[in-house]
Amino acid sequence: MFQKRLQFFRSILYICDLVMVAVCWLAAYFVRFHAPIVPVTKGVPDLKLYLALLALVLVVFAVVFQAAGGLYRRPWARITQLVWPAIQSATLGVLVSIAISWFLKPYEFSRLVFAHFYVFLIVGLLAYRPLLRRLWQRLLPGYAGERVLIVGAEELGRMVAEKIQRQPVLGLTLVGFLASRPEQVGRRIDGLPVLGLDTEIKRVLEEERINLVIVALPLEAHDRIQQVMQEVAEEMVDVQVVPDLFRYISLRGTVEELDGLPIIGLRGSPLEGWNRVLKRGVDLVGAVVGIIVFAPVMLALAVAVKLSSPGPVLYRQRRMGLDGRVFDMLKFRSMYVDAEAECGPVWACKDDPRCTRVGAFMRRTSLDELPQLFNVLKGDMSLVGPRPERPEFITEFKRRVPRYMLRHKMKAGITGWAQINGWRGNTSLERRIEHDLYYIENWSLALDFKIMALTLVKGFVHPHAY
Repeated sequence: MFQKRLQFFRSILYICDLVMVAVCWLAAYFVRFHAPIVPVTKGVPDLKLYLALLALVLVVFAVVFQAAGGLYRRPWARITQLVWPAIQSATLGVLVSIAISWFLKPYEFSRLVFAHFYVFLIVGLLAYRPLLRRLWQRLLPGYAGERVLIVGAEELGRMVAEKIQRQPVLGLTLVGFLASRPEQVGRRIDGLPVLGLDTEIKRVLEEERINLVIVALPLEAHDRIQQVMQEVAEEMVDVQVVPDLFRYISLRGTVEELDGLPIIGLRGSPLEGWNRVLKRGVDLVGAVVGIIVFAPVMLALAVAVKLSSPGPVLYRQRRMGLDGRVFDMLKFRSMYVDAEAECGPVWACKDDPRCTRVGAFMRRTSLDELPQLFNVLKGDMSLVGPRPERPEFITEFKRRVPRYMLRHKMKAGITGWAQINGWRGNTSLERRIEHDLYYIENWSLALDFKIMALTLVKGFVHPHAY
């Protein structure tokens, strides 16, 4: 029910956004040629030409809105949270539209029309959304005022209430809770009244004119769940059950159906099906391009390493990657041979005496990581992902940091969300893992491209790179 309602609202938003594209395009035409900010010098073009291009613009934005998705991921989000998705969608759509118009020679469409359209569209996409939400909640029959009763006043029930309150487009009115303990009756929990015990559900359904019952009882209350279901069996109300498994969901929980059998996934990787294919394709293209672009730099570094101290140019270090598999990660050798013979595996430190002079420079600039492009080409690593750690350190880390091993549900990367946010080297391990898990939870190709772009913009130098 919840997803169907959200999907319906998203589809309404999608249609309204396309209408807004048409409105803004026409507004841009009339402002440019009939109320010009900049004087018109070449005459007013026929509106039919711009209506013809509008058909192509609508097709472009129909694809862009679906591909970007940021405007629909949280349709109840505040305007401030939608500014960046609106700018992204408008920018991509306008650039593609301009590229298409360039091929429609010999006619040259006004660049100022596109400029007006760009500004109008961003403002329009943001401005009408609050009005549509209010209209949705107040005027649409059957989607406003449904009265909801939550059976369970413990942590799970309160969580359900909070999430419903945060999604007003569902059009649900929370009436209150039913509790399992007598001392809770008559109290208010998170602003909602406890209307009675769960054994009194029939009375409450009749008195409060309930439309939807949500059963949110803990696993240990299995007998009470059965009793509640028997009580509502003959009542004309919708019933939803929230399984008390949220405490066990650790990463990208899912609910799926296998031949009619519901299956709840407690953890998983985002790289399934086409996602895996697309990410691997980006990795292959990016690795090949990176190797070609950085080939002169890598050749120069290889010569410098060879001349700076005896030993091999490349250093192979055992690291743990996807699903806990161990692989040899490549780096330019930055330390003297057998540097860990006496001290064993330890974190690198500032002004590390084990580093050669060339090695210290490579570490400060992260250039020693360039050979990992070959790890990406081989498939051991990705361009973007959690940085791999040495198995010797992981034994300690997984005892110290809860959910540490979940970062291995994604292929290790040359750069990552934690690294571009400053959590690299000898910094907080907890914050690094927090960023790694955020990346896995929110993975998309768009996020990968953003991280790669920020890696290039911010550069390879970092205070904790040594």
